[in-house]
Amino acid sequence: MKKFFYIRNISLLISVLIVVPVALIYGFQPKLLFDIHPKTTDENNILKAVMGFYLAFSGLWILGILKPSFWKAATISNLLFMFGLAFGRMISIFFDGIPSTLFILGTIGEVVLGIYSLLQYRKFNDSL
Repeated sequence: MKKFFYIRNISLLISVLIVVPVALIYGFQPKLLFDIHPKTTDENNILKAVMGFYLAFSGLWILGILKPSFWKAATISNLLFMFGLAFGRMISIFFDGIPSTLFILGTIGEVVLGIYSLLQYRKFNDSL
C-alpha cells in the first residue's frame, strides 16, 4: 500500500519540492539564482504574486498527496501548471531569445513533469 502511495504521488511530491523553494526565491531573493533585479515596488509586487501563485498550487498538490479525493484535481493542475510554464518559456525563447542555462533546464524539467503527471493521471485515474 505504501509503495502505491509513493508511486502515485511522486510527480506531485517532486513538484512541491522544486516549486516551493523557487516560489520563495522569486518572492524574496530573485537575484540569488536568477538575473532578476527588481527595482520598483511594482516589480517586487509581481514577483510576490508569482510566489503566491506557486505556493497556492503547491498547496493543492500537497492536499492531493494527503487526501486521495483531491488527487485528480491536484494532478490535473500539476500537468497544466508545468505545461503552461513550459509553453510560456518556449514562446519567450522564440520571441526573446535563449535564456540562461537555469531557465533552459527549468523548461526541460517542466515538460518532463508535465508529461509524467499526464502519464500518472492516465495510469491511476481509475484507481481512486
